[in-house]
Amino acid sequence: MITRRSLLITGGAGLLAGCDAIGRSPATQAILGSADDTHKFLQRSLRVGRTALAREFRPDQMSPRFRVNGSATANTPEYAAHAATNFSDWRLSVTGLVARPLSISLAQLQSMPQRAQITRHDCVEGWSAIGKWQGPHLSRILDLAGLRDTAKYIVFHCADRMGGNTPYYESIDLVDAYHPQTILAWAMNDKRLSIGHGAPIRLRVERQLGYKHAKFVMGIEAVDSLADIAGGKGGYWEDHSGYEWYGGI
Repeated sequence: MITRRSLLITGGAGLLAGCDAIGRSPATQAILGSADDTHKFLQRSLRVGRTALAREFRPDQMSPRFRVNGSATANTPEYAAHAATNFSDWRLSVTGLVARPLSISLAQLQSMPQRAQITRHDCVEGWSAIGKWQGPHLSRILDLAGLRDTAKYIVFHCADRMGGNTPYYESIDLVDAYHPQTILAWAMNDKRLSIGHGAPIRLRVERQLGYKHAKFVMGIEAVDSLADIAGGKGGYWEDHSGYEWYGGI
């Protein structure tokens, strides 16, 4: 039986992404190459309509069950301490190529103008679910920080550690960062985001597959290159399992 997962694994330069580790052949790894600017430009150029809106749904179309993708919690003492106080002392750091580095509380994020959207989450594991997400536009935070002209990518540093040691991270370019459906969600289905779904905030970048929707976000960094961050390919799964940096749908 052909599933979304098998299609994405065997589909070459088409849709390729994931929520768990999937092995790849050396030949496929070589085709994917490194996550340098040229490779990313080629990945982006293969997709059309990146500024188009993802489909949005009615409340009665929301899924009765929305599975947890990726890590179910962030396994660090720092995160556990934040969770114990309901994230009252948590701060989102905004650093890198910005004019005004920021430290934003959850209450401040909640007080900003909000966007609510009911969208479908597509996971390479073979499931989809429709849920409602709410939070401020990522673009608003970036504008408050004042992106420098040299910034090309936005990196999301997360609280979870993969394999016990490796920090989870993801990245997107400025096209997706300024997309009107790209938000920092603190609410899901009209309730505070649960730990399983990435509390206190997670990225929602609705034109991409589930692994790009970073959970447990602790910091945002604007950079001009991804080459010197972790494995240099733009995200944890990109570094370790050969997922494409651009997981667009």
